[in-house]
Amino acid sequence: QVQLVESGGGLVQAGGSLRLSCAASGRTFSSYAMGWFRQAPGKEREFVAVINWAGGSTYYADSVKGRFTISRDNAKNTVYLQMNSLKPEDTAVYYCAASPSPATMSNRGSANYWGQGTQVTVSS
Repeated sequence: QVQLVESGGGLVQAGGSLRLSCAASGRTFSSYAMGWFRQAPGKEREFVAVINWAGGSTYYADSVKGRFTISRDNAKNTVYLQMNSLKPEDTAVYYCAASPSPATMSNRGSANYWGQGTQVTVSS
């Protein structure tokens, strides 16, 4: 069992930055790939980024590539999403997720565990 708690969301102006954190409980954190998803009002949840268990492989949605960076610290059971050059269209609730397979998250949009989400609002 893995429990995920996101933090770091808030209100920021376009062009600004935020760093989201996701703290995981459970001793098996390092065996899971970790991902970030987002859901804007009236839209379906979409994949944002994923990182493998060791942190050596990452993959991003085209909409955030070059602006967002996913990383993890297995010693702290935490995964991060650094978001730079934010745009109003990045406004959404951001969710942390865990799965044994990175491809499950990036290709199928599914995961074994989900956090409760943190709101990110980008004003123009």
